[in-house]
Amino acid sequence: MPVGAAPRKPRILLATSGSVAAVKFANLCHCFSEWAEVRAVATSSSLHFIDRTTIPKDVILYTDDDEWSSWKKLGDSVLHIELRKWADIMVIAPLSANTLGKIAGGLCDNLLTCIVRAWDYSKPFFVAPAMNTFMWKNPFTERHLITIDELGISLIPPVTKRLACGDYGNGAMAEPSTIYSTVRLFYESKAQQGNDDV
Repeated sequence: MPVGAAPRKPRILLATSGSVAAVKFANLCHCFSEWAEVRAVATSSSLHFIDRTTIPKDVILYTDDDEWSSWKKLGDSVLHIELRKWADIMVIAPLSANTLGKIAGGLCDNLLTCIVRAWDYSKPFFVAPAMNTFMWKNPFTERHLITIDELGISLIPPVTKRLACGDYGNGAMAEPSTIYSTVRLFYESKAQQGNDDV
């Protein structure tokens, strides 16, 4: 880097899966875009909860439809590989029970899970689950969390509150400000340690 040049902003790939908590995704994008370059990925089911007009103008939102629309022949770029290469850090918030199960099982049937399957696990990766309390307490969830922990994926745990379904219990996604501060503190602590491979 030339002397006096400002350091490059971190590149954050934010993703959302199909959970009611996806209504907070635009807020999450705003939090991160103040500090970092942000690209976003939304699963088809998450789009039900997202108002695209509230996503910051400088954040590109990719969906499953974008995965192959630019690919015409061998040698063309593949979106899930390009996004994996571009990102310094990946964050999935909310992470639904369904997408958690897909990741733990190695499935890759949409843009988001293809990125996860192609991810370079030497780079930071955070998830913020959101699901009903009984889904959160399900034995499958525990197994899936163990599996993603073994991959090196960091958990930003859900919180206890009144859920969208009306139940009260653990399973609500952490607040966007908590997710943002967790990732930023991690990044800045690594930068202070002189780790350029954050």
